[in-house]
Amino acid sequence: MPGNAPSYLGPGALDHILGRALVLLVWIGLIRGHFYVLEVRGRKTGRTISLPVDPLDFEGRRYLVCARGNANWVRNARAAGEVALVRAMRRRRYAARELSSSLRPPVLKAYLDRFAGEVQRFFPVPKGSPVESFNHLAPRYPVFELQPLDKTAH
Repeated sequence: MPGNAPSYLGPGALDHILGRALVLLVWIGLIRGHFYVLEVRGRKTGRTISLPVDPLDFEGRRYLVCARGNANWVRNARAAGEVALVRAMRRRRYAARELSSSLRPPVLKAYLDRFAGEVQRFFPVPKGSPVESFNHLAPRYPVFELQPLDKTAH
């Protein structure tokens, strides 16, 4: 999202189709790795929205980063205050606390370094950039710290 880019880069048709397929495969447990299915209650409809995500475990905490910017799931998580991560039909609930922009740079760097293959196209700095490179980018990328609500989470 360089310069005056929009605050949200929506998925194309192919991204949407592949995302729906990935949700099903992760949900039933055929794909594991780092993928999870994020479930969040819609702020207007109240219906559960599901999409694939890459949670980041960093310095003993779990984070969700939205590389696309101010996506619908971000606005829903802000309103709901909680989300669930699902994989292999196991669902864990988390309180979702959005980090201030000043706390985001190290998390954004770790996220890009870990998941560059999937998210590099959304960042104007390359994988391996120093943490200072993320200072001016931080307001564009929502980051949530996830705190377990279930005893068995995380």
